[in-house]
Amino acid sequence: MILLIFSSILIISALAGLGKIMENIFGTLFTDVSGKILSGIMGISILWTLISFLIPLNIYVEIITISLGLLYFFKEKLYLEFYRFTRKDFFLGAITSIIIFFAGSFYPYILDHFGYYVPTIKWITEYGLIKGISNLDLILGQMSMWHIFQAGFSNFSDPFLRINSILLIIYTFYIIERKSWIQLCALPIFLLFSQSPSPDLPVLIFSLIILNEILVGNKKTALLFAFSAFVFAIKPTMIWLPILVFLYNILILKANSKNLLFGSLISVLFFIKNIWTFGYPVFPVAFADLGFSWKPNPEVLKISSQYAIMKTYDMQYSYEEIQRFSTIDYIKNWFFLKGIKSIINIFLIISLISFCLFAWIKKRKLITLICISLLIKSLLVLIFSAQYRFFIDVFIVIFFVLFYEFLDKKKSIIIFSGLSILCISLLSFPNLIQQYVPSFRLGNFMTGFKQKQLYQPSVYQYKKSDHFKVGDLQFNASKNYPYNFDTPLPAISRSFIYDDINARIFPQPIDKNNIRKGFIWKRMTSDEKREAESVINAIENVDK
Repeated sequence: MILLIFSSILIISALAGLGKIMENIFGTLFTDVSGKILSGIMGISILWTLISFLIPLNIYVEIITISLGLLYFFKEKLYLEFYRFTRKDFFLGAITSIIIFFAGSFYPYILDHFGYYVPTIKWITEYGLIKGISNLDLILGQMSMWHIFQAGFSNFSDPFLRINSILLIIYTFYIIERKSWIQLCALPIFLLFSQSPSPDLPVLIFSLIILNEILVGNKKTALLFAFSAFVFAIKPTMIWLPILVFLYNILILKANSKNLLFGSLISVLFFIKNIWTFGYPVFPVAFADLGFSWKPNPEVLKISSQYAIMKTYDMQYSYEEIQRFSTIDYIKNWFFLKGIKSIINIFLIISLISFCLFAWIKKRKLITLICISLLIKSLLVLIFSAQYRFFIDVFIVIFFVLFYEFLDKKKSIIIFSGLSILCISLLSFPNLIQQYVPSFRLGNFMTGFKQKQLYQPSVYQYKKSDHFKVGDLQFNASKNYPYNFDTPLPAISRSFIYDDINARIFPQPIDKNNIRKGFIWKRMTSDEKREAESVINAIENVDK
């Protein structure tokens, strides 16, 4: 916790300085210090994405970036802006920050932290963006911009990967500076994302900030659309946000279409990044096939698609069973899943219907546009993979709009205090959620409070792996564990090893002497099949 405080001071100061550079070039979304920091986040994320095509985001890149940010932080005397906080605001910010630092110091428990977030960050810091890396391990084809941003700070300034905790501190600055007290109500829920660099947290926070700026009448649509495109680039399921800003620009402000240029360029960068790592413009959809040689094997993509469909039904049905569903069964079985997922799904539909009625009653163009945007996003997610985690933003946005004019500072602080106590209690005593909500599986991976986290954030170490070779590819796989969060690179998750072998293919380096040149898949020769069989035998013998 103490180390996290020092890390946040360093990174926030550097981001403020970098944001000042961004403002000098592109202007400012709003003038407060949180506005500069947010500009710094977007600017450095874009820059590092471009750089990572060429070189890894190693310690040298981080030192140069931090030094430049600190130089401008002190040169422009940005530290003076923190003196604008009143005594009451400072006290509220300090209490909130302590809660955030404490929550962020717990062990990570989100499974994607071990199977996706950390491996992605390791690749970016050691090699950069790798062409066709989805052939090595399909999930790495995502390479979210948020993980590029985290990777750039992971060498020495944030080695514990708690950038989300630092983002929550920045979010607190925004809430206090912009007097958007209703957002305090969401902050305790966001504490559950503070232990891992989950891209869900930044997109939720940025979307609420952009939504609030629209509601207060911010007319800087060039930057609003740029930020919304940045949110989409972090997580494409947030498609509703750029749609909303686009409609706001065209139908309400009736502004020049040139305002969409910066955001469009960010979107183009997102598509290029995906094509480079995955072979298609949007992960994990095999849409708009441009014929690149490093795109994943169709059979592997088919398996991934089937898995996504099963996740829609919380893995409670096999793919074959789902295929036999009638149209009524598709809907009925989704509504009546066992456990908490059923409640969430039903509440989603109720929330959307209620919000549509609210928009119809209010008859305000902006609320109608928000409703249309959320409906488009919900429809798309329902079509592709209707998992509850893809709808978190819908619930929060609907709550935000419905209670925007009702929750003042006092009411928001009361709700914030109560929910904070609840969330900290769940993190500290996870047996509560394990006992009362057993269907919430993530609760089983929470470990509770450990005294050492008061000094530094808790992190796991495993460091058990085996080395294998198939064809020209030499790789590592975690021993007796499904994820490769600290396995030496190149590493392949065991599940993808099985998928590749079942598809009778295996990833191979384009240049066996330089894996930075990327990966493709190839049909296995007879010798490679024998090597692959020995890999499977070795894995299964360890499991026994």
